[in-house]
Order: sequence, then C-alpha cells, then structure tokens
Amino acid sequence: MKIVLIGTVSSSIFGFRKLLLQSLVSAGHEVHILTTDLTPELQQRAWDELNVHAEKYTLARTGMNPLTDLKNAWVLYQRLKELKPDCVFCYFAKPVIWGALAARLAGIKHRYGMLEGLGYFFTDRPEPNTHKQKLVRSAQVALFHLSLPLLKGLVVLNPDDKKDLMEKYRIRQSNVMVLGGIGLDLEEYGFSEPDPSKLRFIFVGRLLAEKGINEYLKAAEIMKQRHSQAEFVILGRSDPGNPGSVDEAYLNGLVSQGVVIYPGSVPNVAEWLAGSSVFVLPSYREGVPRSTQEAMAVGRPIITTDVPGCRETIRDGENGFKVPPHNPQALAEAMEKFIVQPELISSMGRRSRELAERDFDAEKVNQRLFGFLELS
Repeated sequence: MKIVLIGTVSSSIFGFRKLLLQSLVSAGHEVHILTTDLTPELQQRAWDELNVHAEKYTLARTGMNPLTDLKNAWVLYQRLKELKPDCVFCYFAKPVIWGALAARLAGIKHRYGMLEGLGYFFTDRPEPNTHKQKLVRSAQVALFHLSLPLLKGLVVLNPDDKKDLMEKYRIRQSNVMVLGGIGLDLEEYGFSEPDPSKLRFIFVGRLLAEKGINEYLKAAEIMKQRHSQAEFVILGRSDPGNPGSVDEAYLNGLVSQGVVIYPGSVPNVAEWLAGSSVFVLPSYREGVPRSTQEAMAVGRPIITTDVPGCRETIRDGENGFKVPPHNPQALAEAMEKFIVQPELISSMGRRSRELAERDFDAEKVNQRLFGFLELS
C-alpha cells in the first residue's frame, strides 16, 4: 500500500516515529511522511536511512485563523490528490483536524488519526481557565466535531481521552482504539541497576507549568533542607515565549544554591536516566508520556500524578507512587519514601522494567496499531 503520514515537526521522523516508519517499510509499504519544517538534508536522510519519502507541507501549528487553516487544507488536499495514497494517517491535533478534511475531499477511503493527548486547553490547572482558554477549547471541540467523524478510526493513548471526547464532548466516532504508549526500542533503553551510593531524582520534559516543573522545584527545595545528600536533576528546555514557562530567575537561583542540577537539553537522555535513582513527572495531563516509558525501560521507579495519561504508567506501591496534581508537599513526601527506604529503588525499578516490557515494547505496539489501521 501507499501510506501517507501527516504530522508536525521533522524531528519526529528520527525520534518517536522512526520505529513505526521502519516497520511500515519492512512490511512492504511505500511510505510518505509530510512535516512542516523539513530541510533538504533531513529529506535526503529519511530516504537514505529509512527508505521513506519525506516532504514539506504548510500548517499553522499555532493560532486559530480559519482562513489560513482552510487555505493550507486546500493545498494539502491537492497534494493528496496527486499522491493518491491508499491510507492517510494523521497525528497531533491540527494535522488530524485538517488532514481528515483534506483526505476526505481527496476521496481517500482509509483515513485514520491519532491524538497523543488532548493538549493544553483540555488540561486542569490550579488557576481558573481564562476566557481566551475557554474560547480556544470550544473552537477546538467544534473542529473535532467537524473532522473526527470523517475518520475511519481514531487512536488515543489513554482511556480518559476517549471518555472525554466521546462522552463529555459527544463527538461522533464509533471506532476508537486506546493504544497506550506509542512504545520505544527496549534495547536502546536497556535495563540497569541504579548506583546504590547515589540518591538522585530526575525530571525530564519541557519546563512548563503543565508538566509540573514548579511542583518539582518546590519539592526539591523541601527535600534538600531535610536530606542534603539527595540530588535533583532537570533535563529539558524552557520556552520563554510561553506563559507557562518556568521562571528562569527562580530556576537559576536554585541551581546556584545547589538545590537542583540543570544541564539543559541533552542528547543522551538514556545515560542520564541510568545515572539516576527515581524518575519524577508531576504533570497535569498527558497522552502517555514518552519520558516515563523511557525511565521505566531503564528500570527506575516512578513518582507521577493521578491524572490522565500519567496514571497509565504507575502501579501505586509496585513500581512507584502516585500523588495528587498541583501538590509539592505530597510530591516531597513520596520522594522521602525512597530516601528512608532506599531498597525500594531497586525492587520498584525492576517492576518498572517488567511493565515496560509488557506495555511499551514498540514492536508489539506497532503490530497492534497495524491491525487497527488494516495494514497487517
């Protein structure tokens, strides 16, 4: 079959989508992937390394200008008419919305979408939603009502997203699959025993309020006063243009005081995870977080929040602890359990690896996805 994947940024070609693309090509399909920021170098690399046709298309990733979006959808429709694929598979919200419409106009019967989380405007936060946030969410729900019924099937990662879409917002789509995590290469993230001489907590993610970075920093302050030997690492980048971005002055102050270790974004996340003791993600909402899957594969216990997406990665008391969102004190108390009972780090870490092998092996996940997409 000729299959077109429609996404957002090109980094996904060699990141989260690499194993999926390889599996599709290995199964004998002709694969095209459309991204918004493709360079000639990445285009050539996609062909040389993956045997995948990559091309650039136009999508306004942010903003809600309907005329711009409709114009871009029309251009996408024309390109799909030229490609004549057997199947179109869109991922992330805006590609799903406009890709579904363009594929329907192009007469492509096999139209599928995947929402890897409902995103910022569907996330519960400590402060009330602003009028603008409510307006944008209402607009996105209206677009879901328009586009999701055009799909032959929709993939979501957790049952809460399915429930919200189908029951809370009453969107008409009867063929919805709850996939779980998109999976990863378990050999790339191999199991390792933690260093018993070190007690290091680690956060991996964008430094945004909805990822729980503020709760992590406050919990680190609490714990550093009680247990000075504990270390608190942060991997990721800030987003100064985002209203939810971390207060960099506050973060830099904690770094200078020795409360946290912040190397920024790093290319070797697996090595940092292997050098840690416990993974912490106090997020407000997720699809199923890739970072937590990676930490579990390496064999680290998890502290995360009892919210959609995060709760799918935790067996409370087995591979870590579940805490309420927006609560740095509860987060600190969960951290302290590993400090006073360090033997939990090894036993719960082994349980994390077992769960990763069961639930997050990309090869198994892709086979389930292929069955749903009628590609196997």
